[in-house]
Amino acid sequence: MADRTDDIKKAAVPRQTAKKLWKHTTVRRHIHPVLRSALAEMAPGLERCMYCGDNQGTDIDHFEPIRENPLRTFDWDNHLLACSLCNSHLKRDVFPLATDGTPLLVDPSSEDPAAHLHLSLATGVYVDLTDRGDETIKVFGLNRGILVRGRRRAYRITPLLLKDWRAAVEKGDVEDAADCAATIWEQPTADVVHAMFHQALSPGAEDIFAGQAETLALLRDPDVRVALLPGN
Repeated sequence: MADRTDDIKKAAVPRQTAKKLWKHTTVRRHIHPVLRSALAEMAPGLERCMYCGDNQGTDIDHFEPIRENPLRTFDWDNHLLACSLCNSHLKRDVFPLATDGTPLLVDPSSEDPAAHLHLSLATGVYVDLTDRGDETIKVFGLNRGILVRGRRRAYRITPLLLKDWRAAVEKGDVEDAADCAATIWEQPTADVVHAMFHQALSPGAEDIFAGQAETLALLRDPDVRVALLPGN
């Protein structure tokens, strides 16, 4: 990949060369599958799209489009797994920039979206916290009906799965506990689970989880967080 970046640097028309190299048969056969496989392991749920978290990720997306920065065509940090809807129909080559030239889209692979986006668990709707959050919601249609509905379903089912996991652990049923944990994280819209764990420690958690004292206690339990939160 570094060699191909060098080829782009030397090209008279970098953008044209980058597009040609990315679509070259050898690259499509030998580089794309490796990239897609690596990104699939990083993606939320069962190879879900890194943008919407709902559809299966099928495409390799260039976060910073080739048209904007051809030198990042083969930059590993510029690749994300996306569904065809987010990649080919919504984002395409859209890449809004702030007045200082910094990207206005949130890169879910390198930063915490929670700094820019707040998920209302009760409604399933994302609320922007920053200009970047606002642009991200607009570009990817994060509040389109089907996604909102899916998040509300995930918010309803996750507490039940957490209780099942705890019960399996207390019984010493390792296999059932592992299955419950996998189900929690492999459901579509796994961003709901992340938001639940994050918001359980927020100052207004009692209001957010009103009437769900048992769920809130589970989300706050250090043993649960160590066992279920990725990276712990």
